[in-house]
Amino acid sequence: MPRRARLRLQGMPMHVIQRGNNRSACFLAADDYARYLHDLGDLASQFGCRVHAYVLMTNHVHLLLTPDAADGASLLMKHLGQRYVQYVNRTYRRSGTLWEGRFKSCLAQSEAYVLACYRYIELNPSRAGMVAHPRDYRWSSYRANAEGEANTLVIAHNEYRRLGQSELTRQAAYRGLVDALPDPAMVTAIRDATNGNIALGNDRFQHEIETILGQRAHRGAAGRPRLRK
Repeated sequence: MPRRARLRLQGMPMHVIQRGNNRSACFLAADDYARYLHDLGDLASQFGCRVHAYVLMTNHVHLLLTPDAADGASLLMKHLGQRYVQYVNRTYRRSGTLWEGRFKSCLAQSEAYVLACYRYIELNPSRAGMVAHPRDYRWSSYRANAEGEANTLVIAHNEYRRLGQSELTRQAAYRGLVDALPDPAMVTAIRDATNGNIALGNDRFQHEIETILGQRAHRGAAGRPRLRK
């Protein structure tokens, strides 16, 4: 059965996950993380993608970005993946694939859903027990979004800007969101939407995406489709 076409729409925020092949490590040293972020910044600018949040875990990557063109995210991830694999193979004298097939993604509705993706991404290291607090993890955008650390890669989404009239008030409001008790239903919704290639949002939003793209954007019925008599 052919794969469903990826949901993609210009100007619509997108949550992206890229995993290592067989969940193997993609980053082995500090230089590897730094190289990936350098290439991400370079290619995001080239393909018109604004990066709002990110985290580089040992064996996978999360990004929240908004492409200016419908195919911007696909082009970014294609060239970023290729460039980084070439670096890894050259550095560690290896060959072959590094990534687990194509990346997974979902379109995210604005309002609460975009900020939920911010939070979900930057809380990954603490959820995994790697650090006590997300500020303690070096390879994420948390300190840029929550504490104002200089980071030329991160561009605030409009929903983040609405948190306050100044940078300091926005950062304080965002810290409050991150420190609040997690919403298990939202965490599940983000995971299901990203892994299932559906739109992350309410029913109205999913219907709007389906009308614009002519593709299914909600979860289908479980099991095989029924045969017509």
